[in-house]
Amino acid sequence: MDHAASLEAARDAASLAPFDLVLLDRTLPDGEGLSLLPSLRASNPGVHVIVLSARNGVADRVAGLDTGADDYLTKPFSTDELLARIRAVRRRPAELAGADIRAGGVVYDLAHEEVTVNGARIDVPRRELRVLATLIQRRGRTVQREALENAVFGFDDEIQSNTLDSHISRLRRRLNAAEARIEIHAIRGVGYLLREVS
Repeated sequence: MDHAASLEAARDAASLAPFDLVLLDRTLPDGEGLSLLPSLRASNPGVHVIVLSARNGVADRVAGLDTGADDYLTKPFSTDELLARIRAVRRRPAELAGADIRAGGVVYDLAHEEVTVNGARIDVPRRELRVLATLIQRRGRTVQREALENAVFGFDDEIQSNTLDSHISRLRRRLNAAEARIEIHAIRGVGYLLREVS
């Protein structure tokens, strides 16, 4: 779990790794929390967002939901209610969460962590799956190496200098063999870029 105390810190965190769920406070020291929602949705379409706020008027709740939140919880609230709402938004069907991401011949189902290429499901090991999830959500943009490592490895994992590259190399071979029509390019000194090819 990561904590960001400002809009700026939240934007930085969202650019480093994809998140499954975001608890978003409306009142942040550098602005309105709802202003983060459009860019958060653009960079991570499958993310679940629950807005937390002391603003409890009908117009406030409508604004939060219309801006793109999955749920709106007013303060004060109980931990049990928050946990119940988290469980509820995570149970929502993939169609409602916008959980399918497409690039080339690949469809990545975020809700079920499944990959199909040209309509056929392929088995992808867990760490390669995390690499693909991070890159495909930011297709067409360079993803920093640090962001990929944060997405793929846990805090306690020992990461050798070439471990990430090995996972990406195997993922490339797997996608090429399936004729996925996407390419993963190394951007020297920065990270990796996934793009579609015709």
